[in-house]
Amino acid sequence: MSAEFTVDISVRYRDLDPLDHVNHAVYASYLEIARTSYLREIAALPSEEISFVMANLEISYDRPIRMGDDPTIALSVSRLGDSSCTMTYEIRADDAVAATAETTIVHVDPETERPSSIPDGMARRIREYEGLEATA
Repeated sequence: MSAEFTVDISVRYRDLDPLDHVNHAVYASYLEIARTSYLREIAALPSEEISFVMANLEISYDRPIRMGDDPTIALSVSRLGDSSCTMTYEIRADDAVAATAETTIVHVDPETERPSSIPDGMARRIREYEGLEATA
């Protein structure tokens, strides 16, 4: 991972499956919390102006998370394209990796709902934070 952005998550009772593990589908919600926090804080994008859609989501599970664990989501942007952004994640609990993930999100024009270029200011802030080179 390059520049690391982290978000702490609280495990809620409703996150658990019958074995008292965080249900596998909840991990995607944890990623969403981290991703939207990143877009608000690093890309300076108000929540109501987030106009990205999910194009791809991959999660690899390494160990369960349980009630009482204090998960942290670490994420970084591994690729910033003209209209898409690939983020990599580690979900950690008790200083051990519980899962790794990767998402690709695509910026869309809110009116047409078609892919559109990521605004220059937003892309510049992400590149600066991540130490990424501008693409030609």
